[in-house]
Amino acid sequence: MSTNTQNPKSLGNRVGSVQCDNTTLHLLKANDYVANAIRERLKDVCIINVCSSPGSGKTTLLQEIGKRLGKELNISVLVGDPETERDAVRMREVGINALQIVTGGMCHIEAQMILQALDHINLDGTDLLFIENVGNLLCPSAFDLGEDYRVTLIATTEGDDKPKKYPRMFLTSELMLVSKSDLLPYVPFSIEAVTKDAREVNPNLEVQTISTLNGEGIDEWCQWLKEKVQLKKEAAQQK
Repeated sequence: MSTNTQNPKSLGNRVGSVQCDNTTLHLLKANDYVANAIRERLKDVCIINVCSSPGSGKTTLLQEIGKRLGKELNISVLVGDPETERDAVRMREVGINALQIVTGGMCHIEAQMILQALDHINLDGTDLLFIENVGNLLCPSAFDLGEDYRVTLIATTEGDDKPKKYPRMFLTSELMLVSKSDLLPYVPFSIEAVTKDAREVNPNLEVQTISTLNGEGIDEWCQWLKEKVQLKKEAAQQK
């Protein structure tokens, strides 16, 4: 039996089909509303949304930042994963205030998850809040989480062609971190090529090269973070 009650020819549909609205845009509008509520709630906290493919080194990098900046900044982390609390445990092991967001198989974090998590983590005095997104270069790019900055890692082990394959992620990021630079002598990865592709997608994208193994670029990123925290505090004081 046809689901169309009108003349199917007038709708341009085949008999037995139904024309559906694209609900994605409605979902994203609702997500943006919640993201703005998060910004309003955390006016004086600098929020960094950290994205990447699985295995790029996000958790290890945030552990290193906790070790280096823990005495200068009050850092908290919301960690997103489909299952387990392992990454949040790793954060706590280095003294970072952390809460795991278990997405239950979802390939990204949505703003409503962050809003719910805020009721379960003490952010009093927090200067810098990291959101460690689910490892995925596709789905997370569409969801604003109330962040001030989006930082995307691309590891030298995953190839230098990702910016053109997943352009929206790089288009919506302020900074690209090329991680695992210590492996450059051993892998077919070009810093010049990945930077060129990324900036063709987003001409304003900043690029830094880092390694948590030998420390390359970590001081520079720490300085970048401290500058962004200071900018957020100054903006909050002006309101």
